[in-house]
Amino acid sequence: MNDYLVVIPARYNSKRLPGKPLIDIKGTPMIVRTYNQCKKVVPESKIIVATDDKRIKKICDQNRIKSIMTSKRCLTGTDRISEVAKKIRKKFYINVQGDEPICNPSDIKKIIKYAKKFPNQIVNGYAEIKDKAMFYSPNVPKVVFDNKEYLLYMSRAPIPSNKKKIFVKSWRQVCIYSFPFKSLKDYSSIKKKTLLESIEDLESNRFIELGYQVKMLRMSDKSIAVDTMTDLKKVKKKIKK
Repeated sequence: MNDYLVVIPARYNSKRLPGKPLIDIKGTPMIVRTYNQCKKVVPESKIIVATDDKRIKKICDQNRIKSIMTSKRCLTGTDRISEVAKKIRKKFYINVQGDEPICNPSDIKKIIKYAKKFPNQIVNGYAEIKDKAMFYSPNVPKVVFDNKEYLLYMSRAPIPSNKKKIFVKSWRQVCIYSFPFKSLKDYSSIKKKTLLESIEDLESNRFIELGYQVKMLRMSDKSIAVDTMTDLKKVKKKIKK
């Protein structure tokens, strides 16, 4: 058991954007763009795409990207990484979501540096929300944490809230994580989504419900997770600039 592996989970059947990893962004499939961001700071030998679809694997093969087939029955991307961990043993696993085509390589580097120092700690990125529309969007996972930056809760609702329900200050999840091997083993031992995970449709809540601490690490605000066509337009606009 040595060092780490960057795993990019890529599921084909996204509810909002079917075939999302293969969507063309200025001539390059989204999954390839995400991979290219990772390899700016991580050796290619330490990066693997975990997918459930042969079409995604074919694109990976064409672009000389190492990939592995995982089950279509995986409940979440974290379950998919847990499946990879059963086949490839490492100290910890860096999860970079496949729908983060303009993720900041410096953020990936920061998570890896922290995880090397604390390999037994679950780590998740966050950034401050500066846009009121983002605060109220159910597509943006919001996070609240204590004064030591440990996650208290994650929600699609606008939190932290108040009686007037106005935007004061908030933070969003940045979809870069570090998972120790044991935490993934415990996570995948649960064969159905936990209560809060299921209600919020946010997989990190499962760790909280299992009693794990999740360290939140401040990231840049450059990433845009592509969940909708609006997100895709924002990404294309940024790439054009």
